[in-house]
Amino acid sequence: MKKPAKRISDLVSPRQQRNWDWRAAANFIAGGAGGGLLLFNALVSVEPGLIRAAILLGLVLIGGGLTCVWFEIGRPWRALNVYRHVGTSWMTREAFVALVLFPIGALALLTLQPQLVMLSGILGLAFLYSQARILAANKGIPAWRHPRSIALMIATGLTEGGGFLACVVAFGTMPIGPVALGFLVVLIAVRAYFWRAYLAGLVAAGAPDGALRVLAGFASRFVLMSHILPALLVVLALAGVPGRSVLVFAAGLMMVAGGWMLKYTLVRRAAFTQGLALLHLPVRGGGPAGPAVKPGWKAAAGT
Repeated sequence: MKKPAKRISDLVSPRQQRNWDWRAAANFIAGGAGGGLLLFNALVSVEPGLIRAAILLGLVLIGGGLTCVWFEIGRPWRALNVYRHVGTSWMTREAFVALVLFPIGALALLTLQPQLVMLSGILGLAFLYSQARILAANKGIPAWRHPRSIALMIATGLTEGGGFLACVVAFGTMPIGPVALGFLVVLIAVRAYFWRAYLAGLVAAGAPDGALRVLAGFASRFVLMSHILPALLVVLALAGVPGRSVLVFAAGLMMVAGGWMLKYTLVRRAAFTQGLALLHLPVRGGGPAGPAVKPGWKAAAGT
C-alpha cells in the first residue's frame, strides 16, 4: 500500500530532536549537580568526613555523566577528538576542565588540603558553566539557544549542588545552622526567578509551539515540587520543628530531583528543531508577496 504523501507543513514544522537521547541528558543532569556540589563543598565549613563524602559524590556524578555521554557515541574512542577544538567548542572546554578536575579532586579527597578543596570547587563551577554554554551553542534548538538558558542551567546546577550538600550535611553530627538553611531558601528562590525569566523570554521571542506546550505542562509541577515544598520544609526546620535533619534531607532531595526533571525535559522533551521559515510567501505573476511564515511557531510577543 502506498504511503500517503506528507503535507508541506509536516515537512517544515519543528520536530522533536532525536540525536541526543537520555545518555546525553544524563551528562547535564549529573554533571551540573556534581559541579555545584564541589563548589559549595569548598565554600561551606563542615566536618572532614562530610567534606570527603561531598567530594567523592561530586566526582562520581561528573564521571557518571561523562561516561553516559561517552557510551552514546557510536565509536566511543572517537571521543578523543573532542580535545581538538578548544578554540571553538564548549564541549572541548568541558572535557579539558574535567581532565584537570579529576586529579585535583582526587588529591583533595585524599589530603583535604583547603587549597585543593577550593580549587576543586572552582573547577566544578567551570565545568557547570561549560555545560550551560554547550546547550546554548546548539543554535538549531530554539529552547536551548535562548540566552536565558545559560543562567537557568547555572542556577539549577547550583541549586542541585546545594541540595546535595544539604543531604550530606544532614548525616553529620553538627546541627545545621540558620544561615545555611536561609541560603537554601535563597538558592530555591534564585532558580525560580531564572525559570520564570526563561519562560518569559521564550514566549516574548517566539518559540516552537511544541516546546512551549511541553514547558507549560511541566511548569506547575516543577514550581510546586521543586520550589514551594522544599522551601516550606526549610522554613519548618528554621522554625524549630522536630526532625530538622530529616526535613533538610527531604528538601535537598526535592531540590535535586526538580533540577534533574528540568534538564531531562529541556534536553529530551522540549527540544524542538528550528524548522523551516519563509521570509515571504511567493506569488505567481504580479502583486505583492505574502507575509513571512514559520509553521509550528508561536508568534513573538507584540507581532
